[in-house]
Amino acid sequence: MLSIIIAVLVNFLIETSVSFTVVVPRDQIVAHVGSTVTLPCWISPPENAEALEIRWYREVFANPVLFYKDGKIQDEQDKSYRNRSSLTLRSDLSGGLKDGDVSLRLEKLTVQDDGSFHCYVSGEKAYGSGEVFLKVIALGSAPVLFPQPLDDGRVNISCRSSGWYPEPNITWTSDDRTVLHPGGGSSSHGADQMFSVHSWMVVSHSDAQLVSCSMSLKTGDFRESRIEIQAFISSDSSDPWKALFFTLLIFALLGLVGLILYKYRHKLTGKKPANQNCELGDTKNRKAVGDVNIEDLRKHAVQISIDRDHLHPDLRVSKDHKTVRDSSDYNHTGEGFPYQLCAFGDQRFTSGRHYWEVSLAQENTDPKNYWLIGVVKHGNFTVKDRSALTPSNGFWFLCSDGPNGFYTSSDPPVKLSLTPRPERLGVLFDYDDGQLSFYNVKEKKHLLTMSTRFTGSVVPLFNPGVGDQSTLKILDCPKPVESPEESSQPLLINSSKSGESPVEIPASVESPEESSQPLLINSSEA
Repeated sequence: MLSIIIAVLVNFLIETSVSFTVVVPRDQIVAHVGSTVTLPCWISPPENAEALEIRWYREVFANPVLFYKDGKIQDEQDKSYRNRSSLTLRSDLSGGLKDGDVSLRLEKLTVQDDGSFHCYVSGEKAYGSGEVFLKVIALGSAPVLFPQPLDDGRVNISCRSSGWYPEPNITWTSDDRTVLHPGGGSSSHGADQMFSVHSWMVVSHSDAQLVSCSMSLKTGDFRESRIEIQAFISSDSSDPWKALFFTLLIFALLGLVGLILYKYRHKLTGKKPANQNCELGDTKNRKAVGDVNIEDLRKHAVQISIDRDHLHPDLRVSKDHKTVRDSSDYNHTGEGFPYQLCAFGDQRFTSGRHYWEVSLAQENTDPKNYWLIGVVKHGNFTVKDRSALTPSNGFWFLCSDGPNGFYTSSDPPVKLSLTPRPERLGVLFDYDDGQLSFYNVKEKKHLLTMSTRFTGSVVPLFNPGVGDQSTLKILDCPKPVESPEESSQPLLINSSKSGESPVEIPASVESPEESSQPLLINSSEA
């Protein structure tokens, strides 16, 4: 009897000496769609795990995410995790498998990866398991605001965004951060499980002067856009007919003055072709006829050239690095705009205000139908398709896609109707204020302004498209000599409080759901 008791105790001591515990973090791991994440898991007390069996799985034990046995990873594996799962170190101080670290590395995360993962480790005389919770999120596009003035003097503001996971919370606030109550909203998601959301509300001048639409996740990630509503509210909402009369009267007078000035300018200039250089001349006598003083913009002119080291192989660039077009032997077999044919500026910007002009029409040729011009975060030199060209990925631009019209880089894109087609495009990039503005230089018109928050180095972006006779040419714009008698005229039609610049797009949005009034597109990334 005594011998049996001793044998049991010895066996118990042996099993205790080789037992271990599987340890995992208590808090959930948060990671973004498309990123790489490490799910920590280790055994305690530390021991060499190279001879142990390691199995990571989700719901079905027999269908592992990763299976390690006999000193190597086995072929037995869930198909959706092939070539994107591996064992890794949970920290730089980890000793790896020899130290009992059996952490899992997952690459190219998808929405389907959201949920729990089981870490199972077994040996000859002991085993253990732990559960790691992974929260996958997707930060959607910056909200796009569409204002629509109503007959009673109020404004109906629509807020849209897409590419979220999970569904975000939508919050409306006034300029003093008072929470406003929306009129309604909706959401939907596609096959990729990403959410598109829409919310709207009606505001008056008494409610707020500045309205913000914010979309946020429980993780604290958010995006916010703002709009100043004063420009869309009648100054005398108690008498809408009176306000309408004065509005029509003002437009009639402006049209008459514009016609007279156009006739006078046409008489002076005749039918001479546009010079392909930035003519500065006497800035005192060449004030803008329209909304914008081009000479004020050119005070911020910089010299831009094409970076030949990061150029798509199917593009051709002139010796002076100023002109770019598609190669004559390039065969565009795909459908839609050739987004991959990108060229980048050789200049990097991390602060300040910078302006350049691009010629889109040569003498005796029609203006280009296909082009893409804007800025991009430095390092994004590989472009494959439209899905990658969004503000959240560091792309801001205006694109002309022939019969498909003009649209921005926002997601979803804002479609514009720009008439006449620009022959010379002016680009004003204000890093500090977070604005990218476009101008029709020949017509002296402000086309649109995108507002966001820039980080890191930003470079100019060009794409000449395919099929046009005209090339895309970057012009040299010497800065004009500023006269002390010259008045200072604003670059944009509208102004706002410090740090919150409105974005005005005097162009109609080709959507039956939205108003044809000017748009404001303000965005700020968290």
